[in-house]
Amino acid sequence: MPAVVSAVDRPAEAAVDVAVVGAGPAGLYAAYYAGFRGLSAVVVDALDEPGGQVSALYPEKLLYDVAGHPAVKGRQLIDNLLEQAAPFDTRYLLGRTVVGLARRTGGWTLSTDDGGRVDAGAVVIAAGLGRFVPRRLPCSVPYEGRGVAYHVPRPEAHAGRDVVVVGGGDSAVDWALALAPLARSTTLVHRRSTFRAHEYSVRQLYASAVRVVTDAEVVACHGAQRLEQVEFRRGEEVFTLPSQALVAALGFTSGLGPVAEWGIDLEHRRIRVDRSMCTNLPGVHAVGDVCTYPGRVPLITVGFGEAGTAVNHAAVTLRPGERLAPEHSSDTFPGAGDRAAVPSASAA
Repeated sequence: MPAVVSAVDRPAEAAVDVAVVGAGPAGLYAAYYAGFRGLSAVVVDALDEPGGQVSALYPEKLLYDVAGHPAVKGRQLIDNLLEQAAPFDTRYLLGRTVVGLARRTGGWTLSTDDGGRVDAGAVVIAAGLGRFVPRRLPCSVPYEGRGVAYHVPRPEAHAGRDVVVVGGGDSAVDWALALAPLARSTTLVHRRSTFRAHEYSVRQLYASAVRVVTDAEVVACHGAQRLEQVEFRRGEEVFTLPSQALVAALGFTSGLGPVAEWGIDLEHRRIRVDRSMCTNLPGVHAVGDVCTYPGRVPLITVGFGEAGTAVNHAAVTLRPGERLAPEHSSDTFPGAGDRAAVPSASAA
């Protein structure tokens, strides 16, 4: 049975037609499509920025396999999806994890880890590879949100700062290269002498203005209200660097987390769905890489199609008598809204 909602007696902070769990590409497109079908929607995500894995791991990478885009940066794709949904006043609850799902009259109640509650007629789970949790640098934890971050959705936000990037994978190297032209100084600290990142990117790194410090570990962070300095140890020596921003690019762990306790049929840690993208729980759909069915191909573009399929089926369930097939968008689009501001945790 689905987990019992501990906050069930609290008033709902959002009561919508469709609740989307996950703010990656498939989840954001599901939110747009809900608005297009005249349904209200809320999007809940554990990360404090929309975009899921795309924003967390490769916002500056060019994607070449998204329909309609010969090439598009991950960040631009997410911005476009937010802009697409903007005319429909989609609400975003970011930096919050959905921990419970319970049946209620006319739909479902979702509870979040901060005690919040969302009531919805239908649910679309678009959790990707699962809840994304950054691997933390212990000494930096007290400065989270005060100079320490785990991804760089917008490099320009670090213009004029002294930035330290920690890590040796593709994300660390890519972010260091993206920040170098903008920051006052950029230092990459890696605990090994070799990198896991692509060889071409590493060659670019050493040819750039980034200061590269290998065989070293960050051991302390200092600052009164915000991060001001970072200490790292190399051998027996300890060095101090000015740093108003530290990016701990140490990777993420992922897993279904609470979703696995909701009574949903799973197959190899994926959610089984039918041709309407519905799970074994009526009114609960799953789309994107979190779902599975025979022959599924894990592509962003496939996730977009699944999102449209799920929301159209939810629409006819919520409003009996409506057509499954939507109207032509050229006839029903409500008009271009203002460009969407990128939601953050403050939008919650």
